[in-house]
Amino acid sequence: MKLSQIKDRLTKLETIAFELPDASLVPRHFHVTEVGKVSKHFIDCGGTVRNEEVANFQLWEANDYDHRLHPEKLIHIIELSEKVLGLDDLEIEVEYQGATIGKYGLDLKGENFLLTNKATDCLAKENCGIPAEKIKLNLTHLNKQEANSCGPGSGCC
Repeated sequence: MKLSQIKDRLTKLETIAFELPDASLVPRHFHVTEVGKVSKHFIDCGGTVRNEEVANFQLWEANDYDHRLHPEKLIHIIELSEKVLGLDDLEIEVEYQGATIGKYGLDLKGENFLLTNKATDCLAKENCGIPAEKIKLNLTHLNKQEANSCGPGSGCC
């Protein structure tokens, strides 16, 4: 989800809820303690130099059970961050601490913002020796004509 998408969605909500991948909710008294821009400048295993940027939201909860972040306040925080930090319409990455600090993507699920699991991947498979994934076929799905295509009298020889 991009910044423009979350701002648009927030204008249609009365309350904000973040749902974790296990379907539990981040406690409703969370704070957004940071909105920032994270830049990553790196070289992949194939030797290609890459740059990535994301908008980062950090969610945090305290013993402040009366606190509720309202949609208009989060819009204000995002717009201030865009202005002060020069944020473009970047993809959002969310940090939230459960047992460890997790980094999540952001999507929608009904009325909730869904924290989605992120995964690593090789960005240079063609340059570092990772073989292309082979297509697996079930031979029982071949039709009879294909199975006998090289039989006697088929002309394949």
